[in-house]
Amino acid sequence: MRHFDHLSDDTRRRLFWREPEPFTRDSPRETLAVALGATLYMPATRPRLAHDLVRRAGQGVVSSVVCLEDSIADEELPAAQANAIAQLRELAVTGGGPLVFVRVRQPEQIAEIAEGLGEHLHVLSGFVLPKFAESTGAAYLDALDDTAAVHGRRLWGMPVIESPEMIHRETRDDQLLAVRGLLDKHRDSVLAVRTGATDLSGVYGIRRGRDLSIYDVRLVADVLTDVVNVLGRADGTGFVVTGPVWEYYGGNERLFKPRLRQAPFQASDAEELRADLITQDLDGLIREVVLDAANGLTGKTVIHPSHVPVVHALSVVPHEEFVDASDVLGRTAGASASAYRNKMNESRPHRAWAERVLTRAKVFGVAEADVGFVDLLGAEDGR
Repeated sequence: MRHFDHLSDDTRRRLFWREPEPFTRDSPRETLAVALGATLYMPATRPRLAHDLVRRAGQGVVSSVVCLEDSIADEELPAAQANAIAQLRELAVTGGGPLVFVRVRQPEQIAEIAEGLGEHLHVLSGFVLPKFAESTGAAYLDALDDTAAVHGRRLWGMPVIESPEMIHRETRDDQLLAVRGLLDKHRDSVLAVRTGATDLSGVYGIRRGRDLSIYDVRLVADVLTDVVNVLGRADGTGFVVTGPVWEYYGGNERLFKPRLRQAPFQASDAEELRADLITQDLDGLIREVVLDAANGLTGKTVIHPSHVPVVHALSVVPHEEFVDASDVLGRTAGASASAYRNKMNESRPHRAWAERVLTRAKVFGVAEADVGFVDLLGAEDGR
């Protein structure tokens, strides 16, 4: 599979200085974790789940989570799990579809789902492990590794940091350090660490509005910062940490003015695209994705297909950024003015950043020098 493969060859050649590279379910963890991009959640109760996964893959979705946790009522769980197994078996037979993970609510479901899929287990890339904390994490990771060993294939785990212990000030540090120890023991099975802003907000009865980013909700923003600090280090001990969900996808009355500048859209003759983004509340998502990247998070959980093109367009490496990263990695010491003559590139402090940029460039590509976010999103939108 490959990002932007749903676009025509001519469109990709026009947009990309270096096109995205293909990857597979068996690609190295460092590549696959970044390649997740916008991970689309779907409830396991969907009657045409296999069809929906194939259709969304054809529209650019590369990773998806079939949810058996918060999106499913307790009394629906047995039927939802049976439906998920049946639909994934159908997907395995028909082919196509994105990387698929199942979000379970109990560790024993990992073995049950793998057993139900049987010879079709290859359709599944792994499991999302909810409410991950010291008290629950070991059982999930042991179940994951045991199931992988029984079936003779790798199954990735993605723990979600979203439990009350993580937002409560008096327990957070100890919990994060304990989780780091657990994840380190199972490092070969952990693809990425996900963050659950909705659950964290719910501990305090908070729900952010469409005019705010999660970074305006200080209680949750502090947790995200600490998660990156402990679990997202760039020294070889950390993991890719993904951005939390953006909950909104429909227009409504707004309290504040939109923050999307008009100039980039006017330059690309895309004023109508700007108006549509604002109407759909996607300008808020754009701002939050930019803030995610600035705070060390990669990719994002999404709950609506309209979110996927935004996240992926913002994941493409701008030409200037790629040139800077290549310059940093091309020297062993010292500093120099960038090729664009607008900043200093320092080899030592910028090295980890540059390495991450080149990984992102492999899976999302490098834009042409005169191509920006508006052009990429316009192409996704068929404009």
